[in-house]
Amino acid sequence: MIRTLPALFALLFAAPLIAAPAGQQTLFNFVRPADVVKVATQDASLPQYNAEQTPEGEVLRRITFNPAAEPSLVLSPQSGAWDWSQSGAVSLRIQSAMDWALTLYVKVQSNDGRTLTSRIDLPAGPAQTLLIPLQANSALSQGMKAGPPMPITVDGQRVLLASSAGEIDRSQVVSVSVSMLNPNVAQSILLERFGVQDVEPVIKAAYSELVDAYGQSTRARWPEKVSSDEQLKAGAAREQQQLQAWLATRDKSSLDPYGGWNKGPAFTASGFFRTEKRDGRWYLVTPQGHPFYSLGVNTVAADNSQTYVAGREWMFAALPKAGEPFDKYYGSADHRTGNGSGEGRSFGAGRWYDFYRANLERAYGTAGFDQKRWVNHTLDRLQAWGFNTVGNWSDPDLATADRVPYTLPLSIVGDYASISTGTDWWGGMPDPFDPRFAMATERAVAIAARDHRDDPWLIGFFADNELAWAGPGDDPKARYALAYGTLRMTTDVPAKRAFLKQLRDKYRNEEGLSKAWGIELTGWELMEDPGFEPPMPNPAHPEIEADFKYFQKTFADAYFKTISDSLKWHAPNQLLLGGRFAVSTPEAVASCAQYCDVLSFNMYTLKPQDGYDFAALRALDKPVLITEFNVGSADRGPFWGGVTQLAREEDRGAAYANFLKQAMAEPSIVGVHWFQYLDQPVTGRLLDGENGHFGLAGITDVPFQGFVESVRKSNLAAVEQLGKEAEKANAAAAAQEKAGGRSAHDGKGAAQGAGHAGGHSGNGH
Repeated sequence: MIRTLPALFALLFAAPLIAAPAGQQTLFNFVRPADVVKVATQDASLPQYNAEQTPEGEVLRRITFNPAAEPSLVLSPQSGAWDWSQSGAVSLRIQSAMDWALTLYVKVQSNDGRTLTSRIDLPAGPAQTLLIPLQANSALSQGMKAGPPMPITVDGQRVLLASSAGEIDRSQVVSVSVSMLNPNVAQSILLERFGVQDVEPVIKAAYSELVDAYGQSTRARWPEKVSSDEQLKAGAAREQQQLQAWLATRDKSSLDPYGGWNKGPAFTASGFFRTEKRDGRWYLVTPQGHPFYSLGVNTVAADNSQTYVAGREWMFAALPKAGEPFDKYYGSADHRTGNGSGEGRSFGAGRWYDFYRANLERAYGTAGFDQKRWVNHTLDRLQAWGFNTVGNWSDPDLATADRVPYTLPLSIVGDYASISTGTDWWGGMPDPFDPRFAMATERAVAIAARDHRDDPWLIGFFADNELAWAGPGDDPKARYALAYGTLRMTTDVPAKRAFLKQLRDKYRNEEGLSKAWGIELTGWELMEDPGFEPPMPNPAHPEIEADFKYFQKTFADAYFKTISDSLKWHAPNQLLLGGRFAVSTPEAVASCAQYCDVLSFNMYTLKPQDGYDFAALRALDKPVLITEFNVGSADRGPFWGGVTQLAREEDRGAAYANFLKQAMAEPSIVGVHWFQYLDQPVTGRLLDGENGHFGLAGITDVPFQGFVESVRKSNLAAVEQLGKEAEKANAAAAAQEKAGGRSAHDGKGAAQGAGHAGGHSGNGH
């Protein structure tokens, strides 16, 4: 129990105060305040006498944040500014006074107006020393998406090392503020010391020897954690027995070779995957003519689990030395692309190590990595776990085994122009008006089709991945970022020339455009200048938004039509599965529906309906594939639980089941693909430092048993439900035909054995 005044007042100077960490300079003590720091509050209360003693024997002072937009506590010098140029971090001795975690924001400002900001997730429990680095610092600056769990113990004290973003003049600091955003009720914290100190020893302590010899986190324990080679081998043997039992009970009599439901009504067989709509529901149809719900897994690969070690060897407790066992799993690479995915990240190049393949050798006793054994074992797993599709980014050998249908990406790379929308996570938007884009597309499609043109196991090709169709945010500048970004370009960029031609054709001259847009354009050549900034859409000038929409639709049409035309020529029997949208615009989605066979979305939400407006999608009348989704947690080693992070590993199975149930309830969705097969490395994958726990198995290749069992149950139920839906559709179609109506088959599917509405046949686009 926390003790309060007046009883505590007599103890105030007798109570043992926790010693400050070495190197700390205390500027202010909230318990024994002196006039050395100005203390101000806004929508917060800091009574003069309210010191409290915690069960741990510390004495701190209560600050209460009241319900308001941003209640805050502001600390500033009595005069002038603080010179912290020789200090590494702001230090606050702090504790949540609530029984739950609190989210706080700390802002440090210098006299030139620049600000350093930190978001603090303050856990419930004893007091800790909060450190705010005075130079931008995050887990990415250590090479990974999320850092180790906080607080940590350093020299016997709990320390909470925060991330910080921004930049200040450390020699002229004028304020430090602590605030909350929109608390619904009054929330309190306890504070004692405020000061500055060195931060490097704490960073080293936080990140030192994070990873053990098996590639696992050293910061936690969990049921599947491996401590010996013998444990790995025994677990592999037990799993093999379980897989064989599950495969033996797999009801092959109800499935065709491709995983389609063959007990119910047959669709027309075309020899390739296609789409068809019956009785209001979309279906993928297998080459043998059976309904198929694509249950896929992304990144099923043995060569995607490396992590950079160069320059941060101190983070690894047991890297093999030259000549030691498993030293063969080193390599080198460079992922410094300059894209948004690498912004702020350090340790993105140099030597890497592959713990996953080293663990496979340990578990199975092979002399090196055995690709054939891995492929067979992995396909056994996918089928035993109820999956029927090898998703994007997967090992090509899984596709050639003729056991599980697969998908492929069309990665279009070339020297064509690109346009920045401000997101640019994987790069700028390719300029489809640039003839070099058409050439690059032709080359990419021709290469992809060479080995897969006539493969019935291929479900289809994706048109690239997560392009930056819109900017960050939800304002008009983000919504029309493609139009804004194009007009900022120089006129040697084909997309800008196309946009200017559109405007010239419509308005004829600068006077017409000036009137429509509400600007004074004295000369057309001003729009040709690089950096031209058009006005924001507004109700008084609706033509601005209309012109932006028209251009963005024309842009998307050119993009998807170029790919579609090329695929028609090189692989006329294969589906074009859309653009794997992460961000999108209505214009891009409409164009995708016009030129592709399937709309595909990467959705990191708890159900598909939270990821997009399905009423709008239904109006486009195209099948939808959810090409990435997942849920994760931070209690199985890797420090990041993904975009949809849950509290516990035990919650993941129920969340998977709910997502799949909600997908099955949406008649336009024809499948969902989980991201991804394995956990990402603790210290981050090579590509961008992501280090998430959302795998079906860990870096040791040990499956997360409870989750896998739940996933299997959900997958098997979904396939059975699909069969029942198809039977209902067939019955409805038969009744309609008996009554004199026509079959509910859409497009060319019934007549030619392949196809759907929307102007393309499923095997000929």
